[in-house]
Amino acid sequence: MTARVLIVAGSDSGGGAGIQADIKAVTMLGGHAMTAITAITAQNTREVTAVHPVPTEMVMAQIDAVVSDIGVDAVKIGMIGSPDTAMALAERLQRPDMSGAAVVFDPVMITTSGAALADPGTVTAFGALMRRAAVATPNLDELKALGGEEAILAHGCALLVKGGHAEGEMVIDRLLEREAGEVARWEAPRIHTPHMHGTGCTLASAIATGLADGMPLEPAIARARDFVRLALHDAPGLGSGHGPMGHQKVRNDGLFTGPALNQISLPAQDYAASVAFYRQLGLTQIVDSPDKGYARFEAANGVTLSVHVGAGEAGGAITYLESGALDAWVAYLARRGVRFEHMPRDESWGWREARLNDPAGNILCLFQAAEYRRYPPWRI
Repeated sequence: MTARVLIVAGSDSGGGAGIQADIKAVTMLGGHAMTAITAITAQNTREVTAVHPVPTEMVMAQIDAVVSDIGVDAVKIGMIGSPDTAMALAERLQRPDMSGAAVVFDPVMITTSGAALADPGTVTAFGALMRRAAVATPNLDELKALGGEEAILAHGCALLVKGGHAEGEMVIDRLLEREAGEVARWEAPRIHTPHMHGTGCTLASAIATGLADGMPLEPAIARARDFVRLALHDAPGLGSGHGPMGHQKVRNDGLFTGPALNQISLPAQDYAASVAFYRQLGLTQIVDSPDKGYARFEAANGVTLSVHVGAGEAGGAITYLESGALDAWVAYLARRGVRFEHMPRDESWGWREARLNDPAGNILCLFQAAEYRRYPPWRI
């Protein structure tokens, strides 16, 4: 069944954050996005020039309309608009027709450009929403404004402490739970780009989509982080300020548990000739390692193809199938008698791989790479 995600948030006229970013994230991850718009903003990549809150009655009417007909599996809450709306929303989430929906609360208080999007009364009302949420996802400034880790955990929700606003070349995100403390953390190199508008909205909506699909919280966060990082890599470079990310470019990137055919590796004899040939076909070269006899290319739909001198006889090939749950997939196959040349292991180029042969002897690689397939550290 398609994951049904209700987004309660403000509209961004520039399309980078808010409802617009939320819809893109849910859609690209296979969910159905529904909306209850809490505010209309006039903004671009440089500034917010106007904010018009939607009356609480209209926000609730939007929610009632979609819940009564389509139903909801998860709710993502972003910009609220007013304390009255926050309290009404908290009460609405307690009713039987929404009591089973997972709630992801992203306490939007200030934009990337510095504009305030929540008044003190609305911030005070956030407590009621955190008591209903499965997880809250503040950035470091919002975390401080809400009283810190213990204050948020006291409401009973889990807390994802996002490290994007911290200093340093590594971004560290930490998942905390009230009784257990830190239960997971993720570290990844910082992606240096001014085009990061909507990262928080996108992450929260991606998490909500995972929860709506029935994923546990930790893998839902892991997949959401991969999605955000790929969207940052794919940012189109629009506007002269903090531009939007490239949600629409994230595809064939192992974000789902099922196998995705997204990489072929072909033996080559003449490196220069092979590179020239595939570039002439219209593929974009993304890795150029003539000393290793290795090149990788990307097609317009995100699928990649590699050539490797000395990797085998001409006419041979390695087919790559990616899964966001590699170890579970391989364990499932092994229990059913599939024999592997080697089980999943971490490789030096950032992929985790298992290898086997099909009945005809063709080589198959089952792998998990996320951003390192299309965006390896040595990408051109």
